[in-house]
Amino acid sequence: MFRAEHLSFEVTEEGKTRKIIDDISFEVAPGEMLVVTGPNGSGKSTLLKLLMGIEKADGGSVYFEGQDMTGYDIDERVRAGIGYAFQQPPRFKGMTVRKLLAIAAGGKISENNSCDLLSGVGLCAREYLNRQVDDTLSGGEMKRIEIATVLAKQHKLCLFDEPEAGIDLWSFSMLVKQFEKIHKKKKESIIVISHQEKLINMADRIMLLKGGRVECIGSRKEVAPALFAGGGFFGCSKTD
Repeated sequence: MFRAEHLSFEVTEEGKTRKIIDDISFEVAPGEMLVVTGPNGSGKSTLLKLLMGIEKADGGSVYFEGQDMTGYDIDERVRAGIGYAFQQPPRFKGMTVRKLLAIAAGGKISENNSCDLLSGVGLCAREYLNRQVDDTLSGGEMKRIEIATVLAKQHKLCLFDEPEAGIDLWSFSMLVKQFEKIHKKKKESIIVISHQEKLINMADRIMLLKGGRVECIGSRKEVAPALFAGGGFFGCSKTD
């Protein structure tokens, strides 16, 4: 369904070139949940931005449903059926939450449906519909609203960059339930960056990044015990 081949991305700072993503290849099957984890600075967020077209890869290819979408921009990837939730969502002064959800849904959305989406991510729904998506909202509130916008429309592939960051434990438990619902239906594939054990243990497969490279990719049974116990990754490969 989705395939990345030999992706690379580098930056030049003070005359020095540094590889952020170094020859990464992997696949995601229809309905599969892949959790990407690894230490800070390992390239996880950059990888998702390359998949979404927010950043342009220096090398490699991306295929979606058999079609080469390497040259697609972010709008074309959205139209192809890919949704994305930022780790640090953008703010839009003058835009209400109600309007943002309608844009995300691709058209008119009822108040009840809007409220269900907000309740599903742990917000007191009707209190937020007419709030502006600006600095009056906390980082945690913005994060939950961002996730609700992705859930507002069914996608073929959803990308989530650390959805647990900046939200309280109760809201996180609500979020876990949303991921369980999506994953149970198997109608959408999911790639999620996370360090949270609950989300990692929900994955079909786990990919560990270190230094911009795939350290290990394998099933939950192969990878998760070693992640939390500090053991070796037996039976786990560096590529699919």
